[in-house]
Amino acid sequence: MYDAIDDPYTYENSTVLVNKLDLRDQEELDDFEAEISSARSSEPFPEGQLDFAHYCAVHHHLFQDVYEWAGTPRTVRMSKQGSPFCFPEHIDAQAAKLFEELKTDHFLKDLPVTEFAAKAAHFLAELNVIHAFREGNGRSQLSFFAMLAELAGHPLDLERLDPGAMLDAMIASFDGDETELAQVIAGLVTV
Repeated sequence: MYDAIDDPYTYENSTVLVNKLDLRDQEELDDFEAEISSARSSEPFPEGQLDFAHYCAVHHHLFQDVYEWAGTPRTVRMSKQGSPFCFPEHIDAQAAKLFEELKTDHFLKDLPVTEFAAKAAHFLAELNVIHAFREGNGRSQLSFFAMLAELAGHPLDLERLDPGAMLDAMIASFDGDETELAQVIAGLVTV
């Protein structure tokens, strides 16, 4: 569960996010969100320049049926288990910096698998700390990353993804250790 201060994204006296279907039960919203984002992920993703605007378009694509604010960076401060994510007033600047680094790294193209995995782990770790959206960051990150990996010449086999291992690796990366995340990524790269 996320912690947010003065959260305009939720219904009054509730932690349930305001949504297009006006679902007020968290479990119902979770089920609908999972179903619709899964359906949208099987459709072609928007094309773009692998920049922050493109990343926002991916989020919009996945969550357009659920939230009015899909694809729009959050305006509220958030944390998870006491660990704060990027303050909203810094999201655009931090995202611009991160995506410029990605561009400078030639979008991780033509790298050996271990170097690709290490640089990709850093990118994903930083993208997670930015946590641009009020909800749906993990799914957007994975979808965007799969496109990036494909274009970099290192397509991923997401059937091999162990969600628990990925979550543990993302938590470790949030604390500054990207080693486990790089190993998870290397294990997903098809040869």
